[in-house]
Formats: sequence, structure tokens, C-alpha cells
Amino acid sequence: MGGAGRRLRRVGHPANRGSEHDAESASELVPGFVPEDETERSLAEDRVLRAGWTWGLPREGHPEGAVGVHVGHLLDRIDAWGETASRRSELRFLALIHDALKHEVRDWQPKTGENLHAMRARRHGECYTSDERLLSTLELHDRPYTLWRRLRRSGKLDERGFIRMLERVADPPLFLRFVELDGSTEGKNPEPVYWLTGELRRRGVV
Repeated sequence: MGGAGRRLRRVGHPANRGSEHDAESASELVPGFVPEDETERSLAEDRVLRAGWTWGLPREGHPEGAVGVHVGHLLDRIDAWGETASRRSELRFLALIHDALKHEVRDWQPKTGENLHAMRARRHGECYTSDERLLSTLELHDRPYTLWRRLRRSGKLDERGFIRMLERVADPPLFLRFVELDGSTEGKNPEPVYWLTGELRRRGVV
């Protein structure tokens, strides 16, 4: 798996195995998903992720409903884009985890800090890798959309928020590629991706 293979690891969490979803194959929870390496085989057995892939009803931005269906679409798009080697492995890893912790967000608490699904995704990703390039992408993958919505409402960019995001992103090209990937499915508004791409290019970041 190239460089990504050296960075990704399986941290032993026996409690992550065995759930009511075990009777379903990973390819049923994430249509078309066939693990391509040891890390992906561990992800396929992770009961937290398996529960997360079943979560979700059709809603704005996600007409497909379940997270696993969305993830399946992203894996198909990675194939269609022709991504190879470490970049393919990295994007697949991010796709499999990025939204799978939405079911653990506590709706009765503010959706900030550790109660953000993206932060929970990062924390779960830490079970598999110490690569900050991947972890910061998991943590911040929804931040551009939040900044874009604030810009649309106020007419003014939250410059401090944008800079704070950039300071945390360890690999801007990978981050942008995943934001493009996540925003490429049916029901997603492409404008935030166009905006982010323009801002990063204007600043010489990518």
C-alpha cells in the first residue's frame, strides 16, 4: 500500500468486534466495498463503523440515506477518478470513517468540540493511524462548508476561522481532494468546493 501502508496500523480494540450487524457483510453495509488490505479488513470488522454505516435516513445533502450507501458512492468515485497507490488508500480510508461516527453524536448537547461527528471520526481514526495528514482531514472535512455558509449569510469571510483551519490541515492537497470527493455525490451543492478551491489557490496553498 506504499507510504500509507506504513502509516496505517490496527490498534487492538477487541470491543470493536462483534455486533448485531455481523450477519451482514461489509459489502451489504457499504455497497461494493471489498477490503483491499489489512487495514480495510479491520475497518470492515469494526463494530462502531458497522453501526455507523447503517445510520441515516434520506435528508438534505444525503438523499441516499444510510451513511454506508454514501460511502459506497465515494468508493465508486475514487475508482472513476483513477486514483492509485497511496492516494487511493488514503482516500478510501477517509471515506470509510469520515461520516461513520454520526450515530454517536449526542443530539441533546451542543454540536461542538468532541461532540462533532468529524471530531469523533478523528478520534476513531486514531485507533488505526498516527498520520496527522489523515487525522486532520477527518477532523476538518466539514469545516469548509461551515465557513462557506457563514460567508453566504454575512457576506464576509470569517478570515480568522479560515486561517485556523489552514493551520490545522497537515496536507492541503489531500484535504482538498477529499473535500472534492465528499462533495461529489448526488444531493451535494458543488459551490462550497468551488469556493474552497479558489481560496486555496488564491493563497498559494495548492
